[in-house]
Amino acid sequence: DLDSPIDVPAYTNSAMDGFAFQMPEPNSPGDKLRRFEIVGESLAGSPFLGPLPADGTGCIKIMTGAMLPPNLDTIAPIEMVGTPKKDASVKSTSSQAQFIEIDTTQFKSGAHRRLKGEDIAKGTCVLQKGHRLNAASMGLIASLGYAQVNVFLQPKIAIFSTGNELQKPGESLSENKIYDSNRFSLRGLLERLGCKVMDLGIVPDQMESLRDTLHEAAKTCEVIITSGGVSEGDADHTKALMKELGEVYFNTIAIRPGRPLAFGTVLDRMFFGLPGNPVAVMVTFLSLVRPAILRLMGIGDPDELIPRTLMAKCDVAIRKKAGRSEFQRGVTLVNAQGELCVKPIKEQGSGILSSMVQANCLIVLDHEMGDVQAHSWVKIWPLDGLL
Repeated sequence: DLDSPIDVPAYTNSAMDGFAFQMPEPNSPGDKLRRFEIVGESLAGSPFLGPLPADGTGCIKIMTGAMLPPNLDTIAPIEMVGTPKKDASVKSTSSQAQFIEIDTTQFKSGAHRRLKGEDIAKGTCVLQKGHRLNAASMGLIASLGYAQVNVFLQPKIAIFSTGNELQKPGESLSENKIYDSNRFSLRGLLERLGCKVMDLGIVPDQMESLRDTLHEAAKTCEVIITSGGVSEGDADHTKALMKELGEVYFNTIAIRPGRPLAFGTVLDRMFFGLPGNPVAVMVTFLSLVRPAILRLMGIGDPDELIPRTLMAKCDVAIRKKAGRSEFQRGVTLVNAQGELCVKPIKEQGSGILSSMVQANCLIVLDHEMGDVQAHSWVKIWPLDGLL
């Protein structure tokens, strides 16, 4: 946990550009329009340190963030005061003696004043262990005077694709081949989380090549993620190598898309063998891989391990079997009643990568759910910020 070593603000100061004065006591004699002599000014970093009239008739010009003298308690914004006037009746060594008139009934005592420690009191816990640092929290840490804080290391993740049918983008596409897209989706997803990624390219469906690549990945990375090669085909060697080099915890899961997913350890490294279809890769990453990596990164709040979840009214009926979780691509809109609505994209095949570009959310249909009736409420994960 990170505690504040200082009060914030560090001193009582002005929240406005204006004039600081001492609010008269309630029911004190005098007109509501009070006259105050301007005896100095307080700037941010250059406070007013001079004397003030004991009778409370003095004020100072003050800028936002400037220190408020202890015997003044209220600030009148400059736009509510008007232009100061020269005071010929005041016997002053300065030819610039000026006064202002303030309708004190327009203010409460303490108006536009920021008290020492009112934002953060010294010793207060400002960031708990497991808080993920963002732009605001880094600014907050700096504002408290910390030059360094202890953080969890960025996890190092190795990725590669398997399949004799794959080619690198940029090459001339051969017959019976497809371009590898999964590594690029995974890289974007991982870098979005703040991970260091080691891209090991495309590995042929050969035991020796796969074994060598897994050994290379395990030397420097905490997690290994592959795509393809985890189904029941004769050329899918990943699960066999998991058994040889580590342990398989499970190799299928009741999820659509993404049923063939292997999880376990390889050479003492956490291992995810994701499906080969590109939509299934992203769905299984968001639902299963992402929370595991966030745990590795030190995230302590369980609510942060799953994507932000909203409720939306589904415009159409959806057929679904109970007994598996489903993630359908959808597009949201707001109807005339101001309700958030969602409509599934027509093409839901796990190999249709363009559907993930068209979608702005995933419709999350839980394991026990059956068919969804039109105009019923469903959970969605907005994709903004995830991809």
